[in-house]
Amino acid sequence: MRKLIILTLFTGWAVLSLAISKHENPQVMDNPFFKEYNTPFQVPPFSEIKPEHYLPAIEEGIKQQVAEIAAITGNKAEPTFENTILAMEQSGEMLNKVQSVFGSLNSAATTPELQALARQINPQMTRHRDNISLDPVLFQRIKSVYDKRASLGLDAQQLRLVEKYYQDFERSGANLSAADQAKLRTLNEELSKLSLQFGENLLAESNKNFRLVLDKKEELAGLPEDVILRAADQAKSDKMVGKWVFTLDKPSMLPFLQYSERRDLREKLYRGYFMRCDNDNEFDNKEIIKKIVLLRDQKGKLMGFKNFAAYTIDDNMAKTPEAVYDFLKKLWVPAMKMAKADRDAMQKIINTEGGKFKLAPWDWWYYSDKLRRQKFNLNENEVKPYFSLDNAVKGIFYTANKLYGITFEKRNDIPVYHPEVVVYEVKEANGAHVGVLFMDFHPRAGKRVGAWCGSFRPSSYKNGEHIYPLVTMVMNFTRPAGDTPALLSFDEVSTLFHEFGHALHNLFTDGPYKRTARSVPRDFVELPSQVMENWAAEPEVMKVYARHYQTGEPIPDALIQKLEASSTFNQGFDTGEYIAASLLDMDYHTPKNPVIKDVRKFENKSMKKYGLIPEILPRYRSTYFSHTFSGGYSAGYYVYLWAAVLDTDAFNAFKETGDLFNQEVAARFRTLLSKSGSDEGMEIYRKFRGKDPSIEPLLKKRGLL
Repeated sequence: MRKLIILTLFTGWAVLSLAISKHENPQVMDNPFFKEYNTPFQVPPFSEIKPEHYLPAIEEGIKQQVAEIAAITGNKAEPTFENTILAMEQSGEMLNKVQSVFGSLNSAATTPELQALARQINPQMTRHRDNISLDPVLFQRIKSVYDKRASLGLDAQQLRLVEKYYQDFERSGANLSAADQAKLRTLNEELSKLSLQFGENLLAESNKNFRLVLDKKEELAGLPEDVILRAADQAKSDKMVGKWVFTLDKPSMLPFLQYSERRDLREKLYRGYFMRCDNDNEFDNKEIIKKIVLLRDQKGKLMGFKNFAAYTIDDNMAKTPEAVYDFLKKLWVPAMKMAKADRDAMQKIINTEGGKFKLAPWDWWYYSDKLRRQKFNLNENEVKPYFSLDNAVKGIFYTANKLYGITFEKRNDIPVYHPEVVVYEVKEANGAHVGVLFMDFHPRAGKRVGAWCGSFRPSSYKNGEHIYPLVTMVMNFTRPAGDTPALLSFDEVSTLFHEFGHALHNLFTDGPYKRTARSVPRDFVELPSQVMENWAAEPEVMKVYARHYQTGEPIPDALIQKLEASSTFNQGFDTGEYIAASLLDMDYHTPKNPVIKDVRKFENKSMKKYGLIPEILPRYRSTYFSHTFSGGYSAGYYVYLWAAVLDTDAFNAFKETGDLFNQEVAARFRTLLSKSGSDEGMEIYRKFRGKDPSIEPLLKKRGLL
C-alpha cells in the first residue's frame, strides 16, 4: 500500500483562554516542545521527547491558538486580508509543531502509551477543529473578505488563499444551521474515534495476532535460502530459536506465497492475511465499518450532497462519483479479460502437473511465478541479487540528481526516532540547503503496514524567512538475511521510487502560504510519486543502480530485456485487484441504504456485481481497508489509477524528447512540484504539459489496449 500522509491542521477557535505560565509549570520547563530545538536544522530532539510531553504541549498549543483566533474575532476593525486571512494562516504554530511529531511517530513507531494518548488527543483535536470551522464570527469575517476580494488589490496567491479558506469553512459546515452544526460536531467526533480504533485493531491483528510457525525442514520446500534465513531471524526475534516464522508483513508473506510448495501452508498464511479484523474477536472491524458508513452517509447528506462520495469527490478533479465509476469501469473490462486468461493458463499448469484442484486465491502467486518462467524464462531469484536496498537508494538519488541537480549527504549528527532510520541533507547543485530527508525502511512491531511519506515540518515562510522541510519516507521492505543485504523485489524498488516522488514534492514545495503551498486535489497528489516509478524500469537508469550485491556487475542486458518483455505480465491481477478495492470503496460511500446489516455480504455482493473472479480478492478487503476507513482515502482509493493517467502522460513528455533527463522538461516538472498548490490541479498539469492528459499511454503501458 502506498500511501501519502498529509498532516494538515486547520486553524482557529473563538474561545479565549489563558495560556499556561511557562515559568510556573515545571512540566513546561522540561518539555522539549516548549523550547527552540537545539539540533541541526531544528529537527525534533527525539531522544528527549517522552510520551508525557505530548498532551501538555498539545493542550498548550490549543490554548495559544484559541487566543490567536480570539484576537481575530475580537478585532473591531473592518476585516482585511492581513487582520483576518493572514492572521488565521499564521495561527497554530505550536500545535502544528507537536502534532507533526506525534502523528508521524504514532504511525511509524507507536507504543501502547502513544496509542492511549491518541485516543485522548484525537477527540480533543476534532473538537478544536470544529470550534474553528463553526465559529460564526470568524466565518463572517472571512466571508467579508471573500465577498470583496476582487476589489482588494490582492495578488493571485493572496486571492487563492482567501478563496481556499472560504471554501474550507463552507465544506466544514459554516453555512449550516446551529442545530445541524451540533449534529456535525457529534458526527465528526464519533468518526474520529472510530477511524482511530479501526487502525489500532488492524495494527494488532497484523503485528501481534498471527504467526505462521514452522518447525520441520520439509515445510520449507521450494523456499529460497534468503527467505528461509529471514524466517529464522524472525523466529529468533520472537524467541523461537530453531524454528521459522512468517508474518503478515508483505516482505515475509509474499515470497512464501510465491515459492512455497506446501499449498496447505500457503492457504494458512494467506487466510491469516485476508481474514484480518474479520475473526469475531476483540479486534474485529465489522461493527466499526457499519458505524462509519452510516455516519459518513449522514455527514454527506447533512452537507447537502446525495451521499458521502459526492461530498468528498466534489473537491477533487473527478468532481462526481459517476465520473469515477465511469473511469474505473473503462479499465475493469480489459483487466478482467487479462486476469481470466492468466487464470486459465495457470489452471492448465495445475492440470498438467496432475493437481486435482481448482486455482484458489492463495495459489495465484505460486502459479503466476511458474507462468512467468514459462512465458519469459524469467526467474525473480535471478533478478533480486541486482536490487539491493543500498543500490536502489543510490538509484533514486542518481535520478533526482540527473533531473534536478540536487545531492544527498548522509548525516549522522541529526536525531532520529528509531535506530534504523537514516538521514540525509538535501542540497541544490550550488550547495544551498533544500531540506532534510529521513528514511525508515523495514517492518517492525509498532509500525503500521504499507509505505508512506510525511513530514515533521513542511516547507513554509515566517517573517519572510524560508523554513525548510523535514521530510519522512517510511516503508516496510525486505530485511537483510544473515550475511546477505536487503534484496528487494522489483515491486519494492518501484515503491521506493514512488515514496521518493512524494518526498521530492515535499522538498520542492515553495509557496508563500501554508494553506495553498501544497493544496492539491486528492486525485492529483499521487502524480509526483507515481511518475518517479517510470524511471525505475528504464534500462538507462537500471544500469546505474541494479548491480549485483556480490560482484558489483551491472544487470545484464538479457535480464533487462526479460523484465521489459514481462512488464505487462500479471496486469490483469494487479489492475483488477486494485480496481476491485476502488469499486468497493465507492460502493461503501454511495449506498442506497447506508444501514449495512452484514459487512461480508455487502462486500461479496459488490464484487459479484462487477464480476470479480473468485481466484482474486480485492486488494483490500473491508476489515483491513485502512485507506478508506482510517487513512484519509475514503471515496478516494481510485486516485492512484486516476493519477496513473497523469503520470504516464507526464513521463511521455520526457520520452518524446529522446532524453529521460531532458533539462527543459525537468525544470517544468519541478515547477509543477514546487507550485502545485498555486492553481487548480488540471490547470497546473496543463501548464506543465501544454495539453490535457491522455488515457492511451496508460492503457498501452499496462497492456490493456
